Amino acid sequence: MSILKRQVLHNLIISIVLLIVFTAIFAFIFPLPDWQFFIKKEIMDIPLIVYIPFLTILIGISGGVWASLPLRRRLNEIQSGVLDLEQGRILDSHKIFNLAELNGVWNGLVKVQEQINRRTKQSQKLVNEKAEEQEKRIQEIVSQERNRLARELHDSVSQQLFAASMMMSAINESKKEEASPNETKQLKIVEEMIHQSQLEMRALLLHLRPVALKGKTLKEGIQELLVELSNKVPMEVDWKVEEIDLDKGIEDHLFRILQESVSNTLRHSKASSLEVLLIKRDSLVILRVMDDGIGFDSEIEKTGSYGLQNMQERALEIGGSFKIVSVPSKGTRLEVKVPMVETEGDEE
Repeated sequence: MSILKRQVLHNLIISIVLLIVFTAIFAFIFPLPDWQFFIKKEIMDIPLIVYIPFLTILIGISGGVWASLPLRRRLNEIQSGVLDLEQGRILDSHKIFNLAELNGVWNGLVKVQEQINRRTKQSQKLVNEKAEEQEKRIQEIVSQERNRLARELHDSVSQQLFAASMMMSAINESKKEEASPNETKQLKIVEEMIHQSQLEMRALLLHLRPVALKGKTLKEGIQELLVELSNKVPMEVDWKVEEIDLDKGIEDHLFRILQESVSNTLRHSKASSLEVLLIKRDSLVILRVMDDGIGFDSEIEKTGSYGLQNMQERALEIGGSFKIVSVPSKGTRLEVKVPMVETEGDEE
């Protein structure tokens, strides 16, 4: 039974009971002959005594409807709140009813929602932690596999390419006078192909097993990388690196960008010189890598090169800007600028 019907029935019963009680009292006080007035008096050809129970019933029904409507409206709000809670919408914790009982029910719904939100956050946190842990394990497995492949390539293919390069150099020297111009040209092409394969292999090893800073400063890491590079490749390598105090995350990202850039130079540029610059100017850390290689169309390459996208993403992650300018047959210049933002500790 609805609240409206219940309230109307309740008021109707009360009205009928009161009518019976007052009729009994009236009959006890006044003798029956005095009732003739109510029997003979007519309104619209209907005795007055008939109007009394009719009005009583009408008043009871009207009173029940009037009393139930506000309560029904409040209960509808409670029901709407339950539906919102079921569908995950946020309840108004500041809603106030004119009945203490309804306030208690609403506050209970708000507390239930708070508990649901807390449990949801805990569940999401556990899922995120699980996903991060799984991602971390995957990265560790990938790193181990990359290191294994790099070791195998270095111990087998890289050494064989080095031996083939030495043998081709010896053959070219020994056959310099005996070989025909055509043979000399072909041998030179083979030697250049082996040399290019060595550069490709070194770039691949740098991708598979990038050198980490491992406690060294960015300056020390860059110098170590470039010294090793200059000893292994027939390329003039110059650098100017300043000692700059940077956060560990920024150092790692800049170092990875440099490694990616050097790897691209070895694989694609056919450059004879490489220049690296790391300086600080006007609250900006500037990393610049330049070569005199064959260059490329930077607008076309940006859309399809994973290496360039990776470097750009790393620059953006540390709040920096990434710019690359390349002119075919002229060379390539890569520049990363990172603003030096003072931390709260530095300001103090």
